Amino acid sequence: MLKRISVKTSKRDEMIDITREIKVAIHEAKIEQGVVMVYSAHTTAGITINENADPDVKHDMLMRLDEVYPWEHPKYRHAEGNSASHLKTSTVGASQIIIIEEGDLVLGTWQGIYFCEFDGPRNRTVYIKTMEG
Repeated sequence: MLKRISVKTSKRDEMIDITREIKVAIHEAKIEQGVVMVYSAHTTAGITINENADPDVKHDMLMRLDEVYPWEHPKYRHAEGNSASHLKTSTVGASQIIIIEEGDLVLGTWQGIYFCEFDGPRNRTVYIKTMEG
């Protein structure tokens, strides 16, 4: 089953926890065992799994990505001026695959699934594909 969810971002760079929405999709699909793929079809936004207990982790990740890929750089050539967001997305990745067991995500105690915005604010789409198996 394929489900699309909308994510409205409010900042240029932010990480939004979408774990709950993915759990809803699994429940709606009535999957007990299998996998779920979470996919962002955007070149300037990605999907990652990381700690969801301490908000400072999101802050630190975004801060360090900004240090590695500054918004402005004299050698960037991309005409739209958002080369940093493309680099961040390629580093984080566009998708994650998570195991489903007993109708729930197999995640560590502190793990959550995040939509990573790197060129906002925007209205985005995330695809959630559940597969039995």
